Amino acid sequence: MQLRVSLAFARLPDKELDNFTLGVKDRMTGNGAYPTPPVTTVNLEAARVDFEEKIAKAASGGPPDTAAKNNSRQVLLGELRQLASYVQINCNNDMATLLGSGFQAMSTNRAQSPLDQPTSLDVQNGTSGQLIASVTPVKNTSLYEGRIKGPTGDWLPSVFTGDSQHIVFDGLTPGTTYTVQVRALGGATGQSDWSDPSSHMAM
Repeated sequence: MQLRVSLAFARLPDKELDNFTLGVKDRMTGNGAYPTPPVTTVNLEAARVDFEEKIAKAASGGPPDTAAKNNSRQVLLGELRQLASYVQINCNNDMATLLGSGFQAMSTNRAQSPLDQPTSLDVQNGTSGQLIASVTPVKNTSLYEGRIKGPTGDWLPSVFTGDSQHIVFDGLTPGTTYTVQVRALGGATGQSDWSDPSSHMAM
């Protein structure tokens, strides 16, 4: 059966779409399986940065800023859809090659089944006060939920992203060790089990 690239990223909230695009850009850059993409990673990054800037302006601006943000989102989605079509054609019907682009595969199951627990959770430092988690992509899902907590207290508000390799936690306290877990959303039960926890110190 022919693999198809999922276009579910179009339904992601603005910030999660921004994160998803960053993941695609990072994994398409220098990827030998995709030597001549219809949208260069430079142009994709330019569209992503424009969208990111307009998200920030819309948060404190008026209707014109929101309209500008929405227009920028559509431009970005157009570029992602072009890349998704290119990846679908050039992945040679190989799942690993498809997932290596940063995109997800469309489910071929007509009946929903429980999602696998995310594995291989890895947590690294990003910018100051930021941790970035990644897990092995879970089949038949396009959205991940990450949660984090310090040595005391409850879990902080979850973050959501379509990119299994770029689950970003911001606003953390440098020098504090945090515990992270990730789960996949969807399937017959609505979500997978949480991954095994991983701890890492924010810098």
